[in-house]
Amino acid sequence: MGQSERTMKKVMVVYGTRPEGVKVAPVIQALKESKVLSPIVLSTGQHKDMLEQVNNHFGITPDVELDIFEPGQSLNQIAAKIFSKLDPVLAEYEPDALLVQGDTSTVTAASMAAFYRKIPVVHLEAGLRSGDIFSPFPEEANRKLTSQITSLHLAPTAGSKQNLLLERVPEASVAVTGNTVIDALLYTLKQDIQVTKSELAYALNSGKRILLVTSHRRENLGDPMRDIAAALQTLAQKYPDDLIVFPIHSNPKVRETFLPFLQDLKNVLLLDPLDYPEFALAMKTAHIILTDSGGVQEEAPALGKPVLVMRESTERPEAVAAGTVSLTGTDTDRIVTEVSRLKDDQEAYAKMANAVNPYGDGHAAKRSAAAIEQLLGGGVRLPDFVPSSEN
Repeated sequence: MGQSERTMKKVMVVYGTRPEGVKVAPVIQALKESKVLSPIVLSTGQHKDMLEQVNNHFGITPDVELDIFEPGQSLNQIAAKIFSKLDPVLAEYEPDALLVQGDTSTVTAASMAAFYRKIPVVHLEAGLRSGDIFSPFPEEANRKLTSQITSLHLAPTAGSKQNLLLERVPEASVAVTGNTVIDALLYTLKQDIQVTKSELAYALNSGKRILLVTSHRRENLGDPMRDIAAALQTLAQKYPDDLIVFPIHSNPKVRETFLPFLQDLKNVLLLDPLDYPEFALAMKTAHIILTDSGGVQEEAPALGKPVLVMRESTERPEAVAAGTVSLTGTDTDRIVTEVSRLKDDQEAYAKMANAVNPYGDGHAAKRSAAAIEQLLGGGVRLPDFVPSSEN
């Protein structure tokens, strides 16, 4: 028999949004395979409407669900609910460590709740920095605050590690793992993905060049998002034989901004949010990806897709340095110019599409589990992740 439940170290994995679910899924599996660690899976339900399909796809069954979701609640209300609902769970389960991923309100509140009970915090995807406390908001502040009370920083890249060292985080507490989103993506694309939306199936099988768009960032609401919408309208009219595929976020403010510009254009497919496997397939099929998302900046380079990021700064500079990502900001003319350059200049397109993927090799979860084993006194770390042309 293996080690008993009494001697296995308990790691509570806390997540609440779809991107968090995607990125913790490989770690949960690695913890299950560990001989010394036992995962306790807790969903806060911050994005309850989008979490169920992620759980189903990756075979995750939460042990605890806090069910904090309510439409229209403020960031303070989200944090307050997590504090009040998570604390008695921590008292009941007494985990040896608590793992959080990324930079949402779930991350900061859960980390603080664990810290107040002197439970070591493990931060997956640690060390990302944009350099602007209000962009992205509130994510930049969330991750900086979380790093102050973290015992083990699982940094996806050497650059993320360097950010932490510059903030005087002890080097011994940082492991460079690669990003677990690459683990999740590679796993997903090996599956038989069933496309349930007929419009998406048409687009993916049309043979047309697809511009895949995601846009939802809070700091882009208002004039910046209207400028993005105007750019998409111009691109649709400029390239009538190409398709724009745009899964629109469920936020009413996002929909109210884009629909007047795009809903009457025949070569623009406005879709409800896609489940993760469908979105992975859409990325694989796309010609160019235009986004303000963080995770897409990491996933698309693994698929050889140029990514244009509609932000003025990014906490993921490795992809910019590698040449797979370019920042366009939200200016209408600039977006149109950059997308047109990639559509019309094959050399420029190939330069971005063939750049080295700086984010992972599919083994980030194994490195993460090994580092947690060492933290809790039961293992040895694996060598840090180093990007190569073979990733």
